[in-house]
Amino acid sequence: MDYFNVVFAVSGVETNLFLPPLVAFFISFFTSMGGISGAFMLLPFQMNFLNYTAPSVSGTNQFFNMVAIPSSVWQFVREKRMVWPLTWAVIIGTLPGVVVGAYIRIEYLPDPRNFKFFVGLVLSYVGIRLLNDVIKQVKKRKKSGSVSKVPMDLSVSETRFSLRRIEFKFDGEKYSFSSFSVFLLCLVVGIIGGVYGIGGGSIIAPFFVTFFHIPVYAVAGAALMGTFVTSIAGVIVYQILSCFYTTVSVSPDWSLGFLFGIGGFCGMYLGARCQKYVPAYIIKCILCICVLFVAGNYVLGFFRQM
Repeated sequence: MDYFNVVFAVSGVETNLFLPPLVAFFISFFTSMGGISGAFMLLPFQMNFLNYTAPSVSGTNQFFNMVAIPSSVWQFVREKRMVWPLTWAVIIGTLPGVVVGAYIRIEYLPDPRNFKFFVGLVLSYVGIRLLNDVIKQVKKRKKSGSVSKVPMDLSVSETRFSLRRIEFKFDGEKYSFSSFSVFLLCLVVGIIGGVYGIGGGSIIAPFFVTFFHIPVYAVAGAALMGTFVTSIAGVIVYQILSCFYTTVSVSPDWSLGFLFGIGGFCGMYLGARCQKYVPAYIIKCILCICVLFVAGNYVLGFFRQM
């Protein structure tokens, strides 16, 4: 197996050549069903298992998004499951946040210990919101005695976008919400995503599901497309900042990010295809378990080192 070990120049990581794509494939297959690329799980893997703790790990993670996400977005577009008004709202709202977040990551959170604690707090909140939503759904199903089913028609129709409202129709039901509320939420999440190095859209899906009650089947494509665009911006920002912060590793590790991206590309394509066969509460359970596991590991790890 030593024949397949490689050392990546930028990150200094030494690992088996097949490990990054395999890990990315497994993670992305499940997380992509809920509109999350898998980058939020790959970050702790890189920091804890590969010992890649430099600020450049954030840019590397965003490069992973650039390589991995197109396969799933293409599948959602092909099946007419892309809510374009929501997609543009995610992109416009998160882009400024990603730029601000990247600067905060390098300037104020270079210490991996503090960075992990920050990430843990953010993910704890997201995980608790998801858990609460899952519990409510389970109680509702038990009370009514109904069986959870996947909607028959997963296509999105009658989409409308204005400065005041975003509207679309899904599974026979109309969804409408304030454009300003979406922009504001995306800006805040974009900053968090920029700091975390996962692209602003990567963690917007749980917020849309819990705050706006958008079906996970409808939100996944928009969140992933938003993640893809904002990750491009994030990679550019980290590359530019590397010219000014020469004492620390800031520029993405392109080779390592590409290897993760290959696995993510395959995993996310299969995840997007399989999503329509999986009940919504199961997808939420998967996301909830992943988010709370990472959050608990980071928060508890911070206090163990005190």
